Amino acid sequence: MSKATKATIHPTALVAKGAKLGPGVEIGPFCTVGPNVVIGADTRLVSHVVLTGATRVGKQNIIYPFASLGQPSPDRKFKGEQTTLAIGDGNDIREGVTMHVGTAAGGGHTQVGNHNLFMAGSHVAHDCVVGNHCIIANYAQLAGHVQLADYVNVGGLSGIHQRVRVGSYAIVGGHSAVDYDVPPFASVAGKRASLKGLNLIGLRRRGFDSALIRQLDEAYDFLFEAEDETAVSLQARAKKLRRSKLAEVKLLAAFVLGSHRGMVGYEEE
Repeated sequence: MSKATKATIHPTALVAKGAKLGPGVEIGPFCTVGPNVVIGADTRLVSHVVLTGATRVGKQNIIYPFASLGQPSPDRKFKGEQTTLAIGDGNDIREGVTMHVGTAAGGGHTQVGNHNLFMAGSHVAHDCVVGNHCIIANYAQLAGHVQLADYVNVGGLSGIHQRVRVGSYAIVGGHSAVDYDVPPFASVAGKRASLKGLNLIGLRRRGFDSALIRQLDEAYDFLFEAEDETAVSLQARAKKLRRSKLAEVKLLAAFVLGSHRGMVGYEEE
């Protein structure tokens, strides 16, 4: 490590030759940093953190004890190929969080964006893509190839099935199992998650005004609560919504039309 990095390394930490540490990085007690790891400026490893594999961590992250980032995937198809994990800036990664590198079958890359909160025990599996400003609560699990858009909240002890997509501003309730795609702006929950409607609290907190929320609610009614759902398919209704002048409604329609797994079902409260 070059002295020019001005990183601080506790004497009990093990930082392999070849690791690249940016200015202001702090490596706390009993941390382990592998030779192919890159850590951006002002990121802090509190203690007992393991960073391994071809892992790149951005600026101003804080990583708490017993987090393990960049370990190889347990996917049985993974044969040790050179794959990567990239974590953006300003993330808060709490105790015991695990994130795996990608696999060749999934594109070889796991990607985490900026300003996310990963609470204790949460997991990001191989080939996942996590956007920005997401909150993954305690012991929530993202299976392989899951995609979370921006501003997604995943409740504690929830599980997202492999290859599921969760749209922006959606919320997954705690203790939920999500088998199918979750549309943007939605609230889903349940032992087998079902669509409960709009994420009204989340949208208001993010500054969506009442007129926009009303228009999104009308779009949801049209898509998921049609009086005769057999008369026109969900895809056909989404194609009609795609003609909307409202960007958020277009986003919703495009998400539905781009679904390969199918959408989480609607269930009355």
